[in-house]
Amino acid sequence: MSNSILNVYLAGEIHSDWREIIVEGSKEKGLSVVFTNPVTDHEASDVSGVTILGEEDKPFWRDRKGSGLNSIRRIKMIKDSDIVVVRFGPKFKQWNAAFDAGYAAALGKSIITLHDEEHDHALKEVDEASNATARTPGQVVQILEYVLS
Repeated sequence: MSNSILNVYLAGEIHSDWREIIVEGSKEKGLSVVFTNPVTDHEASDVSGVTILGEEDKPFWRDRKGSGLNSIRRIKMIKDSDIVVVRFGPKFKQWNAAFDAGYAAALGKSIITLHDEEHDHALKEVDEASNATARTPGQVVQILEYVLS
């Protein structure tokens, strides 16, 4: 499989550098991986709908427009991926990450969850649907290297 190119979607938490660690680690190992991800600028993601489709008076409709546009991007990238890595970080409730994991599972995609031990119980069903649960971004890089070797 060494000549293969993997398409990897990096879903989930946007408040730390885990994506950069995986991308850089993969480059250092010379892995043939194309990475995609959701919009990671929280504010830009939130206002995308009203920026393109027009302002809304109520926060519900503002959020609805943004989530609709963001879902077009996420759905396309998950469908095009070979592997979906889903990061659940220590801050915030990442409902969108759980949704992405469920969607990827429904499509039969290979899934790697990435989270700390403290979330094991809360994510037991998500982890059950995944192919691997990693604790560090470095472990994700090792998995990608293994898959490509």
